[in-house]
Amino acid sequence: MVVISIIGAVVALAAVILILAARKPDDFVIARSATIGAPASRVFSLINDFRAWSLWSPWEKLDPQMNRTHSGSSSGVGAVYEWDGNKKVGKGRMEIVEAEADSKIALDLRFTAPWEARNLTEFRLESSGSDTTITWSMRGTNPFMMKVMGMFMNMDAMIGKDFEAGLANLKAAAERG
Repeated sequence: MVVISIIGAVVALAAVILILAARKPDDFVIARSATIGAPASRVFSLINDFRAWSLWSPWEKLDPQMNRTHSGSSSGVGAVYEWDGNKKVGKGRMEIVEAEADSKIALDLRFTAPWEARNLTEFRLESSGSDTTITWSMRGTNPFMMKVMGMFMNMDAMIGKDFEAGLANLKAAAERG
């Protein structure tokens, strides 16, 4: 009798979790902003060239042995960066699909491991005197399994902390010149 009650409670809890997960939004957006004491042209150049990402990307230091491949254009639209690393960085590919000088860079970001996902990542820059305000965002679809995972993990907080670290690194690199 007790075993049946426990099984019933577990099934009911699982059903509640699945129902709540199904009600989560089909899309997500994660965004963080920072103000950098450098001209937009300097900040833009650090993002528009994937080879410069080693100066500021929060993921570059997580796996020093990561395999990196650059192809396509050297910078701007058509530049491609592929990586294959440890479980902290996974495997994927990003390509610059839009670059408006000193104001916007958009990336087609594809993860292939540890899970598959395709997201749009944007960097928007706004000049104000000698400062640049930058907003780093990522948007994509929220498949059902990610919705279920979202019941136990705050993806905005997890990815957001990486964006915050990256923006702090970008600020330091741009302000150093």
